[in-house]
Amino acid sequence: MFSLPKILGIIVLITVTVFATNGPHHKSVRAYSMGNAHVAVVDDKEAIYYNYAGLNQLGKLGDFKNFPQQGYYPNNYMDMRLNVGSAAPLNEFRDAYELASDLQGLYQDARDDAKAANQANPLVDATTEKAYIDSLAKHPELIDRINSYDHQLFSMIAKLDAELAIHNFGGAIWVDGELAPYVDGGIIIPFVGIDTFYIDAVIQAGGAYGITDDFAIGLGVKAVKRQSIEIFKVDVSNFSSIVDTLNDRAEVAQEEIFEFDEVAYGMDFGVLYQVTREARLGAALNNVFFSKLDEKKITPDLTVGMNYSPHYFNRNTAYSRKLNIAADFADALNDDQNYKFFSHINFGMELEQVLLAFPGYNDNLRLLKLRLAGGFKGGYPTAGVGVEALRLIQVDLVTWGEERGYYTGQDENRIYMAQVSLGF
Repeated sequence: MFSLPKILGIIVLITVTVFATNGPHHKSVRAYSMGNAHVAVVDDKEAIYYNYAGLNQLGKLGDFKNFPQQGYYPNNYMDMRLNVGSAAPLNEFRDAYELASDLQGLYQDARDDAKAANQANPLVDATTEKAYIDSLAKHPELIDRINSYDHQLFSMIAKLDAELAIHNFGGAIWVDGELAPYVDGGIIIPFVGIDTFYIDAVIQAGGAYGITDDFAIGLGVKAVKRQSIEIFKVDVSNFSSIVDTLNDRAEVAQEEIFEFDEVAYGMDFGVLYQVTREARLGAALNNVFFSKLDEKKITPDLTVGMNYSPHYFNRNTAYSRKLNIAADFADALNDDQNYKFFSHINFGMELEQVLLAFPGYNDNLRLLKLRLAGGFKGGYPTAGVGVEALRLIQVDLVTWGEERGYYTGQDENRIYMAQVSLGF
C-alpha cells in the first residue's frame, strides 16, 4: 500500500548525486541572516568558513589601547561553539501528505474499477489510467489541488558544527545535509521523487597572520567527504515494485558513507584590510580542491566584499552595541544556471545589542544579547533574529531564499532554519 511516510523514511537514508559543481558551503545562521555578506565582517568563528584572515581580529576587538582601529566590541579571546540546526517545511509536508493520501485512495479505486470491468466483460480493455481520469472528472476539487503541486519542492536541511577559534587560529568539524523531495501531481500518474540530496562531512583548520596592524592574510586546509547516489522518482503505480530497490540503495549508502577512500582535499585563502576604524575590505578564494569531489570537478569560490561599522551607532561599554553593514560579490567564478549579475550580489546589515550585563566583571560579562539582521542573498530577501544568554547558549531563527530555476528570480525556494548553539 502506498505510504508517503514510508517513502520519505527510505528517502532520508539515501544520498543522491548533486550535479552542481559547488564545493561545501557552511550554512552560518549569522551570515545567512544578513544576506551571506560576510567576507569582510569575519570578527568571530565564522572566519573559519568565510575568510581565515579574519582570525587575526580575535583578541583585538575591544582593545582600544593597542588596536584603536578595531575596537568596538568586548574582547573575545576564544570562540568555541557546538551548533545544531535544521529546517523543514512542515505545512507543505502536511498538505502534500493529505493530497498523496487522497490520490492513492482514488488510484486504488480506479484500479479496482478497471479490474472489475475487465472481469465483467473480457472484450473491454478497461485501463487503470482511464478509470483514474473518469474518477478525477467526478472530483474536480482534486484537480485544483494537483495543479498546485507541479514539481513542488520540500527542502529539508540538517547541520551539526563543532567550532573553535582563537587569535590567529581556528578549526571546525561539521556535517551539512540537504534533502529536497518533490511532488509532481501528474493527472495520469502522480509521483514523488528527489530533486536534491547530499551529505557533506568536513574537517578544516587554518590560521591568519597580521602583516601589519591593518592587514592580515589567512590560509586553511580541509578534507571533505560527499556521499551520493543516483536521483530517482517513485509513482503510485510502481511503488510496490521499487521498494526493494530503494532498500538496497539505502544499505549501500549507509555502508559507503563511512568509507573515506574518496575524501577530497582542498585549501582556502583570504585577505583582510582595515581601511579605517569603520571600514574593512576582504577577499577570499575558497574550495580550491586538488582532486574531484564526488567525481565532480569543483569550481573555486572567489568572493570580495566590504564591511562598514559606523562609529556613531557603536558602543563598547558593558551594554555594548555593534552595527555592521556589508556587501559581497560572491562566487565570482561560477556562471551556472545562467547567472545574472544579482545572482552574485549579497548585501545585509546586523545590529547586536547587549540587554543585560555585569559591568567590569570578566571584561563585561554578557548576560543577555539580542541580534537582528536582514539583507538580500542573490536577489532574495533574508532575515534573522538571535538571542544569547550567559554567553553559553544561543538560539537563532533565520530565513533566506535560494534559486531553484534556471535564472535569477525565476523560482524562489524559501528556507526557514532554527539553530541552537552551546559554548562560549
